[in-house]
Amino acid sequence: MISVEDALAACLDLAAPVGSERVALTDAGGRVLVAPVTATRDQPPFSASAMDGYALRDVEAIPGRRLKVVGEAPAGRHWSGTIGPGEALRIFTGAPLPDGTDRVVIQEDVSREGDRITLGRDLGSGHNVRPSGADFVAGDTMSAPRRLSPADVALAASMNVPLLEVSRRPTVALIATGDELVTPGESPRPDQIIASNTYGLKARIEAEGAEARLLPIARDNRESLEQVFDLAAGADLIVTVGGASVGDHDLVGDVAASRGLDRAFYKVAMRPGKPLMAGRLGDAVLLGLPGNPVSAMVCGELFLIPMLQAMMGLPAGARPRLRARLGVELPANGPREHYMRAEISAGEDLPIITPYGSQDSSLLTVLSGASGLLVRPVDAPRTQAGEMVEYVPLHQMF
Repeated sequence: MISVEDALAACLDLAAPVGSERVALTDAGGRVLVAPVTATRDQPPFSASAMDGYALRDVEAIPGRRLKVVGEAPAGRHWSGTIGPGEALRIFTGAPLPDGTDRVVIQEDVSREGDRITLGRDLGSGHNVRPSGADFVAGDTMSAPRRLSPADVALAASMNVPLLEVSRRPTVALIATGDELVTPGESPRPDQIIASNTYGLKARIEAEGAEARLLPIARDNRESLEQVFDLAAGADLIVTVGGASVGDHDLVGDVAASRGLDRAFYKVAMRPGKPLMAGRLGDAVLLGLPGNPVSAMVCGELFLIPMLQAMMGLPAGARPRLRARLGVELPANGPREHYMRAEISAGEDLPIITPYGSQDSSLLTVLSGASGLLVRPVDAPRTQAGEMVEYVPLHQMF
């Protein structure tokens, strides 16, 4: 067995970027930007009014001053004249500031009669003007790589860049294995169960921005597994669930080896998830996850998601860990790093984390209700309530 750290490093060594494509702004949200975006113009491209009011010369912004209104400038229309002494221009938010002016007095601070205005007593200290280039100037860049947020997409649009270079979405072929499995909605025999792992993994993969292909269930014989492997052709990453242990019906390793698998490792010193393997299979990467539901989901988060991030060109590594205080006493841990499903609650200085009483790797109800994975290091000593521990937050995972 190898450590979690070494297994993750081996997985990331297998996960090369999958290339890029150009997409329209309308399709860019959530994608991973792989090339910087360069502004083609200043923003704002002109000095603009930040408020509805009257544009005038700052030297004439004197309480009680009377000025003549010589025109009007709505947003999107430049007033072509020049404002002289004793004059003002009715202006609206976003409109270009006319020549000869450098201040806007808001309409609430002005009284108007016909074409004359009188400035109020308190005009404030602000000029209510957005200077040209205040946001960015032509040549400024938005850096890459980054996952494009809605604000990023809006910024690229403001830079007048209609197409963005983004990572291609990695394609992931999901293969559940086992004679005991049936698809949700079917009527299982008394000795069968409903396949759940690949459905949860598909949702997580797609939330990360990759494409998931849910393949037919592979039965516990070589012919069925070979047929389903054939259906995975063209995928960047093949993820098998179950069948990677050492039982008589665990055939994934043998069948993959017969198809040329260059295995990087097999078995990891962790709970849940010991029977984990990874390697290269032709042009694809193979990740073999355990069959127990919690094991599959936890290992998918700790290994599969960082691999996808690396494939999309993002900085990838172990999930960040946060600190909390333990809510109960725990006995010493054994030779495998343990990821305990736990509840997190507010504490005085740090959150309080309390692991569930049952940590069986078949209990999806426990995983569904958990808000964090308490990480117990290899050979961790008995730990008292109140001691500081580390955890992986789950509120962003599932």
